[in-house]
Amino acid sequence: MRPGVWRPPVLPSLAEQAVIRAVRRAKLFVFLREYRHELFDEQFQAELAQAYVDSPKGQPPVPPAQLALATILQAYTRVSDDEVIEAAVMDRRWQLALDCLGAEEPPFSKGTLVGFRGRLIGHDLDRRLIERTVEVAARTKGFGAAALRAALDSSPLWGAGRVEDTFNLMGHALRKALGVIAVLQGRGQAAGITMLAQQAGAPELAASSLKAALDADWDDPAARDQALAGMLGLLDRVEAFLAGQAGEQAAAEAVAVARQVRDQDVDLAGPAPVLRQGVAKDRRISVEDSQMRHGRKSRSVRFDGYKRHVLRDLDTGLVTAVGITPANAPEASVTSHIAADLAAAGRILAELHIDRAYLSSDLVRDRSPGLAIYCKAWRVRNTGGRFAKDQFTIDFGTGRLTCPAGVSMPFRPGTTIHFPKNTCAACPLRQRCTVSSNGRSVSIHPDEELLAELRQRQQTSDGRSALRERTKVEHALAHVGYWQGRRARYRGTRKNLFDLRRAAVVHNLHIIARQLHDSHHQLTA
Repeated sequence: MRPGVWRPPVLPSLAEQAVIRAVRRAKLFVFLREYRHELFDEQFQAELAQAYVDSPKGQPPVPPAQLALATILQAYTRVSDDEVIEAAVMDRRWQLALDCLGAEEPPFSKGTLVGFRGRLIGHDLDRRLIERTVEVAARTKGFGAAALRAALDSSPLWGAGRVEDTFNLMGHALRKALGVIAVLQGRGQAAGITMLAQQAGAPELAASSLKAALDADWDDPAARDQALAGMLGLLDRVEAFLAGQAGEQAAAEAVAVARQVRDQDVDLAGPAPVLRQGVAKDRRISVEDSQMRHGRKSRSVRFDGYKRHVLRDLDTGLVTAVGITPANAPEASVTSHIAADLAAAGRILAELHIDRAYLSSDLVRDRSPGLAIYCKAWRVRNTGGRFAKDQFTIDFGTGRLTCPAGVSMPFRPGTTIHFPKNTCAACPLRQRCTVSSNGRSVSIHPDEELLAELRQRQQTSDGRSALRERTKVEHALAHVGYWQGRRARYRGTRKNLFDLRRAAVVHNLHIIARQLHDSHHQLTA
């Protein structure tokens, strides 16, 4: 059965007015009470209802608009699912927004809230929540331009999964496999793992500390290699033990994780297994969250988890699209998802302000002629005081590259141009150009025309002023990061994308509320 339309009253009752007057902080509760009917109009509620199966059986579901509003408030107050249910009974501000003032029972259960979150994610309706805030803003003064002047940037989001080294990753995965069998056999987790580890010939897995049970001098490379061989032996014995157990398939996923860690971290090619030097590409760092990765804020600062990406409208301050990537993914990899979100909302980019990490993205390379890119270009290397590339004339219309001495060569983007060595040897400017006996060479970037445009823009005061506009997205990142937090609430990219999207909704609602407040004061001044 699909849910009906939620039609809470528009005008506040006397009891609600008393609550509104009592709210001194957390004004978003009051704003949502006043504008919930606009945010969740009947058309949008019909979209939310499509996430439910239309069946004649079952009890009428809780209106999804009410659950969506609770989901937004959860991001605003940064509370757990249990605390949402508690607040719906104990906090009059929550009751004000959810239209259940004075209720002694919560309007929905924790299971209903969790199930609704799954429906939002499964039908990509969390993206629609962001779009709805932009649509509501479009009906207020100062918002609603179709073509966006936007800035894109990222910040770290630490993962929720525990990060472990090779030994503990493998041990964690094997204990998890034994725990699956213990549960299927009706045993308690701790006692069952202890018994099964003994039966498998791997009692070290039942110890409170795996490394203590392996009892190695971890500062001695030979002892460490011996302990590694012992760890691999535990993996073999547990695999052999599970082979004949009921529920083997249920435990297979955890065993596969242990094998994955072995394959990425251990070099088995030599006479004895040793830990690999360096870090394997796309290395797994957590058993519980398979999508977390090592990332870097700088050469010296590392973080573990994800990157959150925010696209901010420079004119309105609204966040129009967001993205999540593993921490080791290049920034440019998110732009296809950002572009898809914009296309779904019918938004067109007129200007894109980015840092250099996004220059290799599809959004830049496959841009439409009407999209202007603003970014600081890489500096042109000038070795030994000789002619740099920007002292050559590049004619993109004719495809000709001309050196300071007037010698012209054809070029194609993405290639290296080699001037004839005999011509360079006889050139009067040779000492200022090259010392190579093979003549001067110049590399042409695949997007050299854009880089030339960016360098030229940086030479003017107006151009440098335009580049400084990108700092506005850093402010939006800070606000969104405040609501979402420094550490991820969930495991996996999709759930954390949901969490980022609802944090962006909270940010946008604050922008709209402030704009309406300022407009009201201007009218009454």
